[in-house]
Amino acid sequence: MKNLKISFKAFVVVTIMLLAANVSHAQEKKSNGKAVIKTILNCDHCKECPTCGGKFKTEMLKIPGIKMYELDDKAMTFTVYYNPKKTTLQDIKVSISKLGYDADEVKATPEGIASLDGCCKI
Repeated sequence: MKNLKISFKAFVVVTIMLLAANVSHAQEKKSNGKAVIKTILNCDHCKECPTCGGKFKTEMLKIPGIKMYELDDKAMTFTVYYNPKKTTLQDIKVSISKLGYDADEVKATPEGIASLDGCCKI
């Protein structure tokens, strides 16, 4: 009988721990944001461009909260995965505009455009 009580208590403790882990994992998922940002690309090799592609990659990953991004040349979109606790979508768009690219309604800055290669300038 004593072993049965211990087994039951162990079962209850393990069940509670699993439920708590599941709840914390669900909350963790909510801290991830994903956004698809429309842009305009004037060349067909932005990702491969040694100047613009490399600069864009390093600068995007410097933005606090950016976890990952994808550039789709054909659809002319950036898909950005970020932590909304560390940055906002508006801040991401402004950062992209400073690199010389439009980001939805945020237009590329003149300084950003000037830093692009000739084929990439808008």
